[in-house]
Amino acid sequence: MLVKRRADPGAPPPLEPPGTPFQKRVWDELARIPRGRTDTYGAIAGRLGSSARAVGGAVGRNPLSVLVPCHRAVGRDGALTGYAGGVERKRALLELEAHGA
Repeated sequence: MLVKRRADPGAPPPLEPPGTPFQKRVWDELARIPRGRTDTYGAIAGRLGSSARAVGGAVGRNPLSVLVPCHRAVGRDGALTGYAGGVERKRALLELEAHGA
């Protein structure tokens, strides 16, 4: 795993998980979704000029599943789908974020 250089030596190092440029764009987009909120694979894809399937593939290849918040991506009907840790874990993470944890 690569670690970027820090501007502030007292701050924790930002992690840069290994991945393709497209995967990193998807993961950056996931990080922009506010804590406790979700967005659809299709909406994320639309912002990136891609397909929902491609976004889903990048989400599924996320090696840091809690630090890169792939749990914030949901199906077009809002269904909690496609989380490697299971739907119950995805639901729990979203609930923790929604309640300020």
